[in-house]
Amino acid sequence: MTARLMCLTSALALTAGSAMAEMNFNRIATFPVLQNMAEGQDTSRETSPEIIAATADGMTLVYTDSPLGGIGMIDISDPANPAPLGNLDMGGEPTSVAVIGRTAFVGVNTSESYTAPSGKLVSIDLTGKTQTAACDLGGQPDSIAAAPDGSFISVAIENERDEDLNDGIIPQLPAGNLAMVPLKDGAMDCTGLNLVDLTGLATVAPTDPEPEFVDINVLGETVITLQENNHIAVVGKDGTVISHFSASSVDLDGIDATDERGALIFTQSQQGRLREPDAVKWIDDQHFATANEGDYQGGSRGWTIFAKDGTVVYESGTTFEHAIVEIGHYPDKRSDSKGVEPESVTAATFGDTPMIFVGAERASIIGVYDATDPKNPVLKQLLPSGVGPEGYVAIPKRGLLVAANEKDLIEDKGPRAHVSIFEYQDGPATYPHLTSKGADELIGWGALSGLVADQDGMIYAVNDSFYGFQPSIFKIDPSQSPARITDVIRITRNGMPAQKLDLEGITLDGQGGFYVASEGRTDRVIPHAVYHVQADGSIKPKKGEIGLPPELMAVEKRFGFEGITKVGNTLWMSVQREWKDDPTDHVKLVAYNLETKEWGAVHYPKAEPATGWVGLSEIVAHGDHVYVIERDNQHDHRAVTKKVYRIPLAEMTPAPLGGVLPVVSKELVRDLIPDLTSTGGYVLDKVEGLAILPSGQAWIITDNDGVDDASGETMFFPIGNVSTGS
Repeated sequence: MTARLMCLTSALALTAGSAMAEMNFNRIATFPVLQNMAEGQDTSRETSPEIIAATADGMTLVYTDSPLGGIGMIDISDPANPAPLGNLDMGGEPTSVAVIGRTAFVGVNTSESYTAPSGKLVSIDLTGKTQTAACDLGGQPDSIAAAPDGSFISVAIENERDEDLNDGIIPQLPAGNLAMVPLKDGAMDCTGLNLVDLTGLATVAPTDPEPEFVDINVLGETVITLQENNHIAVVGKDGTVISHFSASSVDLDGIDATDERGALIFTQSQQGRLREPDAVKWIDDQHFATANEGDYQGGSRGWTIFAKDGTVVYESGTTFEHAIVEIGHYPDKRSDSKGVEPESVTAATFGDTPMIFVGAERASIIGVYDATDPKNPVLKQLLPSGVGPEGYVAIPKRGLLVAANEKDLIEDKGPRAHVSIFEYQDGPATYPHLTSKGADELIGWGALSGLVADQDGMIYAVNDSFYGFQPSIFKIDPSQSPARITDVIRITRNGMPAQKLDLEGITLDGQGGFYVASEGRTDRVIPHAVYHVQADGSIKPKKGEIGLPPELMAVEKRFGFEGITKVGNTLWMSVQREWKDDPTDHVKLVAYNLETKEWGAVHYPKAEPATGWVGLSEIVAHGDHVYVIERDNQHDHRAVTKKVYRIPLAEMTPAPLGGVLPVVSKELVRDLIPDLTSTGGYVLDKVEGLAILPSGQAWIITDNDGVDDASGETMFFPIGNVSTGS
């Protein structure tokens, strides 16, 4: 028998068999921007793509990289295989970029202090990769935009406040303004610089406008957000303020506004929440959209369409956030702040459809809206962006959308910063893989770990300790596309949410209930244990907790049970990593006989890690074998081991604890790395769950870490029939 038992349709085919195909955006590539570092440079340095633009032909991307102090360039002539074009030093902190033809205009912050702000606008010949000119802006630039006719550049001169001074409360002078730089034959005319005074417009801090973001329509009108002032202005081509108005506020109901708990409870309200918009984008000559990120006093968790006279044409309210909740991207640790935190927005027409793209920074998601009717835009898709989407560029003539994801988690040994490329395709959407949309209530979820399949074709999943105040069992219907969470069972003890659990495995008890495995952590007083959970979610009051025996507790370490399965009257639990008495690269599969109360174990030989560590994250019995997930703790291009193996059930004969344990054999079932990259993304770290239906069809799920310093992406996909190898 070959080592690879099956050849399964990729995750791209999750929605195969759908009725009529339609146009959708699907991710086709991700580019780790560390690839733009020159050979021999220190790739362990932080790098961060923030604002991104494209050349007129749509073949080259240019992005700002503040930590490196430069701009990066990417060749996307083949968008599915982006190639590095290197970095250019900008002599300061690049804040924004716009491109006309093959000339990039870059705002560069050169400020020595908050009270002595300075900056310049630099032009770069992208063909020769050389600086051609620079204009002194007289202050610290933030956002820049190029007029559609190429006649001028608008720059938001923020002169940002010191957030450590007086708790960041404004005014803090010197005041910012709008800088308008004329272009003649594509070259900057620095002598014609027009500085537009924006003081005296807002009521919040009229002496300190704090300009944030700009965009220019085909009439040459610049819309500019004054974020901390909760104000918006529209400025004519000649520098005249045409209109200005408060961004006003929104009443929010059905939100989670508390983060002093690990629980998703959407029953709270915030009245009069200031929008405090960040990004702004014209969608036609009369309307623009804002992403209402908020700052120190606001953040309305949504986005808005304004007419340029200040009339609110559309307000998303909580609908955008609720849609994000349903696909598991809600960032619970931001609940008491600004929730999903929409920060960026862009607009473009693909085919005959005007579209608005809204980026939620903390949820790491992009909302795609059909804006045919600006009064009633329709959410068509939610795209997985990578961690912390910051800037976008739409390239309609090539059918491309590009997102720059600024978060580089190298210090936390997480994924590196990426640029994601999406293509507008005639076919089904490949994301999300799992949603609670259509359930009777708004079900938030995330950090799913262990899985188990039931006889009726349903799959049950547990969440881990990220939601420590809301341990839950989720019922999943995998026959739908995307798969649906149809119900949730809350795990309780004495009528209250059960505490001190880190659920990493689940199996059926054969009587309508479950056994769940909790990974202990002694330093946090979380016990290593197995719990018997009844059908209503309550832990059995008597004998519902199975603690570990002294022989195991004497050698326990932090990384404990990751997965549980039931074979006859015996529970089998996989231990993630070596404990104190285990040989190198061997971990225990621990057995507990429910009748005799006897404990035992066998040893499983895992791979030697190339980097970091390798361990087990699931165990499932099916037929004549026991299946396990073996994975390393590496992300993206560094990942090596993400595999499913199987062990003959005949070898699963436990020996007494404390002595020599038999070593089982293993056979490769599937290397999961091709599946994990089949939707154009980087390899996700935590392949956590495996469920095998009675038919033998197997499903895999990844743990999204509760969207905490993670992309929030959950992959849930089939890997074929493990019984037949098809």
